[in-house]
Amino acid sequence: MKLLYFAWLRERVGTGEETIDLPGGVTTAKDLMLWLSQRDEGYAYAFEDPQLIRVAANQQHVSMEADISGADEVAFFPPMTGG
Repeated sequence: MKLLYFAWLRERVGTGEETIDLPGGVTTAKDLMLWLSQRDEGYAYAFEDPQLIRVAANQQHVSMEADISGADEVAFFPPMTGG
């Protein structure tokens, strides 16, 4: 699975993208963020407040409870503002 990180999330984890094998038991966006936050301090810092993070699976916005186990790509980004 390809993971993408945008804005301050990218800065905190130290990369804009990476490819992982989804661990067993990780099925939702929330599960994935919890698993990632246990990897190291940068990930823990990036995902310390999940309410500030939006998620897209295969370029479609999804909820934290959405099943992402079949996704090819998951993106994490802060809330967007428009003008």
